[in-house]
Amino acid sequence: MIRKSLGSILLALAVAGLAAPVVHAAPPAQLKTQAPGFFRMALGDFVVTALYDGYIDIDPKLLKGASAQDIQTLLARMFLQTTPGVQTAVNAFLVHAGDKLILVDSGSGKCFGPNLGNIGTNLKAAGYTPEQVDLVLLTHLHPDHACGLASDDGKPAFPNADVYVSKAESGFWLDDETASKAPKEMQPFFKMAKDSVLPYARQGRLKVFGAGDKLLPGVTSVAAAGHTPGHTGYLISSKNQSLLLWGDLVHSHSVQFSRPEVSLEFDVNSEQAIATRKAIFANAARDKLWVGGAHLPFPGLGHVRSEGNAYAWVPIEYGPIRGDR
Repeated sequence: MIRKSLGSILLALAVAGLAAPVVHAAPPAQLKTQAPGFFRMALGDFVVTALYDGYIDIDPKLLKGASAQDIQTLLARMFLQTTPGVQTAVNAFLVHAGDKLILVDSGSGKCFGPNLGNIGTNLKAAGYTPEQVDLVLLTHLHPDHACGLASDDGKPAFPNADVYVSKAESGFWLDDETASKAPKEMQPFFKMAKDSVLPYARQGRLKVFGAGDKLLPGVTSVAAAGHTPGHTGYLISSKNQSLLLWGDLVHSHSVQFSRPEVSLEFDVNSEQAIATRKAIFANAARDKLWVGGAHLPFPGLGHVRSEGNAYAWVPIEYGPIRGDR
């Protein structure tokens, strides 16, 4: 009797299995998209959120100061593909500093095609709205940093924010005489810079500052000229921690940390850009600063480590948001 009952149970289980086979469905389309592009870290009493705007493909030929073979070797060492170019992130950073919400750079908006322009979307995914942003601090006026300031209809994308740019940067990109004397291929960049800040200038909310000025408690500008005439970093400090948001100091982490003498063709003053990079690398490594870069692999946060006469990039590890480290 027991044997018969056991047999009946096994038969019933087998029939049930046949009646309800396991189906492995193809992954839905939404599983082929990436997670929202934001990453948070604590900095003393502040919270810093890295925002991913998208990516651009940089042609290795734009890197100057080393042989093509050396550059290819450095890229290959990091397993980077160079066709159609080296995929390079565009990042911005949101700093929640007390009662102020500060955005450092605004991304590229619609200036550079479908692979960019995601700052607004990722800012909302991180739990904020554009209306909450109090200040936008620009490292410089290149379109991948400033075009996100304006909405599609030419209105401020951050309607309650003041926009800050260094005096030297403003005096170059927003000066009509300088623009008129610039080479023809640079003219679109002058126009995009002006169009980006115009909605704020009309409302008296475009502010200029001098190199090294303290802009807010815990926020100081850092002169970093070379890539552009008024290129600026921002030192964010709270309690015993500091983070330097350095803009375009580095465009290729695989090349320029080990070879800081390599410049980018788009640098306005390559010699100055190289000197600035070397000095900031040395200071960041010595002082063990947190750093954040606009073109470092997302989230673009980490440290600089000294390696003899060269340097290495040490990216942040994913983990809890803690202010005690």
